[in-house]
Amino acid sequence: MIERIFPPGTPAPRGPYSPAIRAGDLVFVSGQGPIDPVSDQFSYGDIQHETRVTLNNVKRILEAAGASLSDVVKVNVYLRHGDHFGAMNEVYREFFGDQRPTRTTVAVAFADPKMLVEIDCIAYKPAAG
Repeated sequence: MIERIFPPGTPAPRGPYSPAIRAGDLVFVSGQGPIDPVSDQFSYGDIQHETRVTLNNVKRILEAAGASLSDVVKVNVYLRHGDHFGAMNEVYREFFGDQRPTRTTVAVAFADPKMLVEIDCIAYKPAAG
């Protein structure tokens, strides 16, 4: 069964996609950016600020799907500037600690020229039933 998840209290999608989809025991979280969930507006700042806002959005979406950051098995991190890698990693470590999922990090050009980071992930959380 496939369940499309649109959690309240999380940023509205900026395009025609679901914030998350549960497919069996897997939860796929779409790319999230530094969007304040209250104002639903971008919250620009330095890479650490934007990473923190982004990972909090990922965390909220996972929780709405019945999962948590400790259930994450794969993360993709997209950075505007490769030299932000170290500072992003500091914040990333705060969220994942010793529960380290696999990860790919790449430098990209975003449609929004001010945005510094986007993060998506896949979690494994057996469906209740």
